[in-house]
Amino acid sequence: MESTREFLTRLGVEVSQTGHRRWPDRVKARIVAETLAPGATVNDVARKYDLRPNHLSAWRRMAKDGDLVLPAPEAEAEFAPLVVFDVETPPPTEAAEPVTSEIEIMVGAVAVRLDGATPAGRIAEIVHALGGGA
Repeated sequence: MESTREFLTRLGVEVSQTGHRRWPDRVKARIVAETLAPGATVNDVARKYDLRPNHLSAWRRMAKDGDLVLPAPEAEAEFAPLVVFDVETPPPTEAAEPVTSEIEIMVGAVAVRLDGATPAGRIAEIVHALGGGA
């Protein structure tokens, strides 16, 4: 069974002879992300990494304040329901405005409306940024 020192060193934590630890931001971010998983607690995650819970809470505050960037959550692909229907359009006349299509993305209470010609890649980026891919 590996020691705490070996475990932390394998993660990329620098452990000095006196036991002082230097935690890289990427490791801090990964540990903080673990606390955000459903059912996880700060105490359990802190115990796993031999940390004091208040130390881990300080890292969580850093992430909340934007001083620590968390990794993107690893989630399974999810599909939203798609409803396709024909829209009856009046015959074009000189005075009629052109018909435009619109895409609406709803994530929680946030709604984003995009032009129908928006590229699929850009739509995916917006959905991911809104947290719809999680």
